[in-house]
Amino acid sequence: MADHIEQLKAFPKSKDFFIGIDSDGCAFDTMEVKHKACFYPMTVQHWNLAGIAKYVRDVWDFVNLYGQNRGCNRFLALLATFDYLDNWQEVGECGYTGPDVSSLREWTREETKLGNPALEAKVAESGDEVLAQTLRWSTAINEQVANIVHDVPPYPHVRESLEKIRDAADVMVVSATPNEALRREWEEHDIAQYAQMICGQEMGKKAEHLEHAAAGRYDAEKILMIGDAPGDMKAAKANSALFYPINPGDEAASWKRFHDEAVDKFFAGRYAGEYEQKLIDEFLAHLPEIPPWKK
Repeated sequence: MADHIEQLKAFPKSKDFFIGIDSDGCAFDTMEVKHKACFYPMTVQHWNLAGIAKYVRDVWDFVNLYGQNRGCNRFLALLATFDYLDNWQEVGECGYTGPDVSSLREWTREETKLGNPALEAKVAESGDEVLAQTLRWSTAINEQVANIVHDVPPYPHVRESLEKIRDAADVMVVSATPNEALRREWEEHDIAQYAQMICGQEMGKKAEHLEHAAAGRYDAEKILMIGDAPGDMKAAKANSALFYPINPGDEAASWKRFHDEAVDKFFAGRYAGEYEQKLIDEFLAHLPEIPPWKK
């Protein structure tokens, strides 16, 4: 069995409740700076997209920040970006022809640990140039993030919320960010102490984190995922867990509501049902399905 699954199954259960927390855009206000200062420039540079840079910016921001794909894995985001560019008429009129990324698409369907280590192994095995190009792009992004993203504190009310839940719930960071960046950011701001385990993309998909660490080990109504993206909600629901949304653009207010109201309902068994659905409906209203250039 894969090593990362064994690690997840070894998650140290010590409480009756489990809370998974996403990091970028959820606990930390790092989504905007990472995507606009790191991901987008490296995408333009490494995929030779300077001629359509303004379109790439609009697509990348919609995929990763402002639409239903917000928070998805970077390799899936890259594929979605190429798909949108391929189908945008004005982009085609600029003479753009997208790369053949079929090998990348196939790899993302086969691989569960969508991170650089798994991609490095696949490149070494296959010698595929598109995968090698993707690896260079992804490595450059990590370098940019390491150089640029510092001194970004957690959102207001995050630390207070972690303090409030620490005695009643086991906590795991459930993220698609590389482990190194996660650990650095949580340790930099002295909140790693609140999490029993920090799991990034090298530990599998978010649904896998919850499946092996929590599902079946805690009662379903005592498992809660906190996230800022539909993918976080899907990971929770795939494991019959509850979901608490951090609304994009209203993060501080979302965390205050969690601290002051929602977590007490969760611990009291009064979270599921009408209350959770009201929060989910409000959350989804923040993230349109149709990109602005198609309206």
